[in-house]
Amino acid sequence: MLAHISQVKRQIGLVLIALLLAPSGFAQSSIDEKPNAFAMAGDLVVARPIGLVMTAVGGAAFVVSLPFTALAGSVSESAESLVLGPAKETFVRCLGCRVSGYSYKDAERRRQRKAEEAEQAAMAQKQ
Repeated sequence: MLAHISQVKRQIGLVLIALLLAPSGFAQSSIDEKPNAFAMAGDLVVARPIGLVMTAVGGAAFVVSLPFTALAGSVSESAESLVLGPAKETFVRCLGCRVSGYSYKDAERRRQRKAEEAEQAAMAQKQ
């Protein structure tokens, strides 16, 4: 009986460790999606207009709730959830992508542009 309890505890421990390590595998996946034409068209015709409406409605709700959120000291949280969240989904997400944010290509282009600007600034200082 005691050996059985020890074995069950060991199995529960292994399951908990596996559950804790599982999300780290998903964190390494790429944000850089390659949406097809249908996903892009659906995003352009359906999702973006809905996101624009959600941003406008969230902005109106933010303005209406501003006196109350200011008293509570939660203006930034309110702005994040009512205005900035829908705006990021509408304007920052690539066309057809399901995940908002900049892709790796965008980040790489920005890094290259910054390096070129730094190189040009260094050349200008030498002259």
